[in-house]
Amino acid sequence: MKTLKENLSFVLVCVAIFAGLAVIAWLAERFLVKERRKLEPARYVAYMGMFAALAGVLMLLEIPLVFLAPNFYKLDFSEIPVLICAFSMGPTAGVICEFLKVVIKLLLKGTTTAFVGDFANFAVGCSMVLPAAIIYNSKRTFKRAVIALVSGGLIMTVFGSLFNAFYLIPAFAALYHMPIEAIIDAARAINASVNSVYTMAALCVAPFNLIKAVAVSVITLPLYKRVKKLIRMDK
Repeated sequence: MKTLKENLSFVLVCVAIFAGLAVIAWLAERFLVKERRKLEPARYVAYMGMFAALAGVLMLLEIPLVFLAPNFYKLDFSEIPVLICAFSMGPTAGVICEFLKVVIKLLLKGTTTAFVGDFANFAVGCSMVLPAAIIYNSKRTFKRAVIALVSGGLIMTVFGSLFNAFYLIPAFAALYHMPIEAIIDAARAINASVNSVYTMAALCVAPFNLIKAVAVSVITLPLYKRVKKLIRMDK
C-alpha cells in the first residue's frame, strides 16, 4: 500500500508539473512573445515530430561524468533539437517537444531509474528550454539568442540542483527502496566534501548541469543559425 501511494504521488507530481509548464508556455507565448509565428497544422506536426524524434534518439546516447557525479547522472545532448524547436516555433512547442522526446526514449529503451531520471530530464530540460525560448522569441537577434541560452543555462543549473535536493533524490530513493545514505555515499566517493543531499546537489549536480548547459548552448547556437534558414515559418 505504501509503494502504491508513493507511485501515485510521483505520477501526480509529474502530471502537475507538465500541466504547469504547458500553461506557463502558453501564457508566455500569448502575452510575452511579440513575433508569434504561425504554421499550418500539418507543418507544425511534421516539424514537431522531426525535432522530437531526433531528440529522443540523442537521449539514448548518454555519457556518465564519473569524475563529477554518480553514474546515474548522465550527460546527453537531447536538448539541442528541443531548443532549436523552441527557438523556431515558440515556448509551447519547446515544452511539447521535450515531453515527446522522453516518450520516444521510453518507447525505444524503457527506464532504468523507475521513471525518476526520465521525469528529471523533462523537468530540468524545460527549466532551460522554456525561459530561453521566451527570451529569444521576444526579440529574435543573435545577441538575444546568446542571452537566452546563458539565462536558460543558469536557471537550469539552479533549478536542477534545488529540484534534485528537495524532490528527485528522495523520490529516487523511495521508489527504488534504497537508503538515501547509499546515494550520498556514492557522491562522497567522488567528492569527499559531500555529507548530505544538499551538499551533493551543490557539489555534484550543479556542476553537472552547468557543464551540460554550456555544451548544449555552444552546439545549439551555430546549428540553429543554419537550421533556421531551412525552415520557412511563414504560411
